[in-house]
Amino acid sequence: MSLDHRLTTEHEQLRRTVEQFAHDVVAPVIGDHYERHEFPYDIVRQMGEMGLFGLPFPEEYGGMGGDYLALGIALEELARVDSSVAITLEAGVSLGAMPVFRFGTEEQKREWLPRLCAGEMLGAFGLTEPQAGSDAGGTRTTAVRDTATGEWVINGSKCFITNSGTDITGLVTVTAVTGRAEDGSPHISTLLVPSGTPGFQVAAPYSKVGWNASDTRELSFTDVRVPEANLLGEEGRGYAQFLRILDEGRIAIAALATGLSQGCVDESVAYAKTREAFGKPIAAQQAIQFKLADMEMRAHTSRVAWRDAASRLLAGERFKKEAALAKLYTSECAVTNAREATQIHGGYGFMNEYPVARMWRDAKILEIGEGTSEVQRMLIARELGVG
Repeated sequence: MSLDHRLTTEHEQLRRTVEQFAHDVVAPVIGDHYERHEFPYDIVRQMGEMGLFGLPFPEEYGGMGGDYLALGIALEELARVDSSVAITLEAGVSLGAMPVFRFGTEEQKREWLPRLCAGEMLGAFGLTEPQAGSDAGGTRTTAVRDTATGEWVINGSKCFITNSGTDITGLVTVTAVTGRAEDGSPHISTLLVPSGTPGFQVAAPYSKVGWNASDTRELSFTDVRVPEANLLGEEGRGYAQFLRILDEGRIAIAALATGLSQGCVDESVAYAKTREAFGKPIAAQQAIQFKLADMEMRAHTSRVAWRDAASRLLAGERFKKEAALAKLYTSECAVTNAREATQIHGGYGFMNEYPVARMWRDAKILEIGEGTSEVQRMLIARELGVG
């Protein structure tokens, strides 16, 4: 495997394109969306037209024929400006469309992927439950096969589900217990539930600390019936499926976290050059210079970490440990950089009109979502043979 993580001409062109889009289209308006807790439909539409939702998928399904590295590049550049927009893309691709692509039948792929790749429809991943977060094996949602009608009957609830209640949400992939082994352990399967299916209820949006321009809701399923053909992959293989999806998703979250870290550097450098104290710009103060140097170190090393994990994925190598390392490291760096950026901005860093205030609020969830820092340390320890 090559250790050269510099970008190809094509990947660099993508990076520049998304960078310009983030600064020209996202940056001027996202603060207002964030303050109003409003989903940015127009931005998402334009991202769809650019092909961002189809980046890692084959052209035959409406994708761009790119790869997971391309997705990470786009996520990093978006998160340099705003994480709500970035997580909408990340969840739409890694959690919404990717399960269909990885595990779906040819018929399922052709039914769902073209609209998901175009950004005309968003998909969501219904995994977390009120009593089953890090312990996803504790899933209580059930799906029972009705042999008389040839349908699955789903009952249960999910929480903290991104992209699940927008006007363009088209389906939710739901994990459910479909049977039990002799020792009582659950057989978890994955089912596709189209939006609007009777008995499928979407709650009002959560009031969140951050990611306020993204959509996150609780879902409930009361005798929800879907055809047997809506089973995604093999029955009883849902646990293995979502572990694979989460391994990949951690690379994407690491790229997003890197973008937030770099955005904190961008904003802080610009501010330090113009903000004066004691007769000179605060950038002239060594204390500020050292903070900025450390922030850049974290962002740069974060970038190396997620690109390393992505390169292993693309090479067909084992990447579980590297994905966990990248997710753990980059999320903790993002929290630190957001805190330091706020400190550099002083009182202005506590004002919502400054992007670093938004970044500070958005950073903490990166240590929680798609596997907490504690879970990442567990995974890393297991890969070292001591877990």
